[in-house]
Amino acid sequence: MTTPFTPAEVSNAIELLASRSLIRLVTEIDDNGAIPPRRLAAILPDLSSHQLRRTTEAARARGLVRIAPGAGLELTESGSELADLYDAAARWARHHAYPTPVCEFSARVRHVLDLLVPSLAADRADGPSRPTAPTAPRGRPRRRPLAADRADGPSRPTAPTAPRGRQPGACPAPRPRGTLPAPAPS
Repeated sequence: MTTPFTPAEVSNAIELLASRSLIRLVTEIDDNGAIPPRRLAAILPDLSSHQLRRTTEAARARGLVRIAPGAGLELTESGSELADLYDAAARWARHHAYPTPVCEFSARVRHVLDLLVPSLAADRADGPSRPTAPTAPRGRPRRRPLAADRADGPSRPTAPTAPRGRQPGACPAPRPRGTLPAPAPS
């Protein structure tokens, strides 16, 4: 028997999946392969050691990453599927210039995931239950996203480059959970 998600479960799941540090960790491994644990701080310098430790522990506990002997942190099948979700969410947001035409990859993903909260919470009131098995067909080849698909480019430059990323103030902060964007003026 399956049970529906509670509003608290939806909020907790979206909060975890939309955390900037998890988005950065998963997409970095997806783009560039396994990361030796001792290299995490150098590869993701914008995250504190506390954020890295907390995010790595949360990702391992939820089966998104595993430690591969001799390689380091690598994505599990679930982690690879989450990376695909992040890529699809960012592509949709970029196509629709959501939340703004210029925005950091992780902020785009967070904004799109925030859009899901009201619909998932509303589903709870309607009473649908959790799916018991995946409905998407298995066995199809996985599309490997190009670094150019990412809004902010590859996370590990191969040669020294000028600083990149979003311009200050270019992407708004995520809205409070459960609120919808203001309608566009007609």
